[in-house]
Amino acid sequence: MAIDFSRPGKPTDNATIESFNGRLRQECLNEYWLMSLDDAKRKIEAWRRHYNESRPHSALDWRTPCEFAKLHRLKPVQLGNKEADICNL
Repeated sequence: MAIDFSRPGKPTDNATIESFNGRLRQECLNEYWLMSLDDAKRKIEAWRRHYNESRPHSALDWRTPCEFAKLHRLKPVQLGNKEADICNL
């Protein structure tokens, strides 16, 4: 796999990532004081779980990822050797 960088000043080169970065900044980093590296890790992980499990997404017709997975009877993803059962499917 090769690393591919966007051109400087061209956020449209990777709009999906730019959109995610904006959400992370707006919904997490701008909302909390990060008092230490450990504190930042805890708060960002809590936001990541919220984003991936219970936050509605426009791309999912404003459903949460869990609602979308249940609606389409999707199985949990494999993470290494253990199954991610984030939605209790």
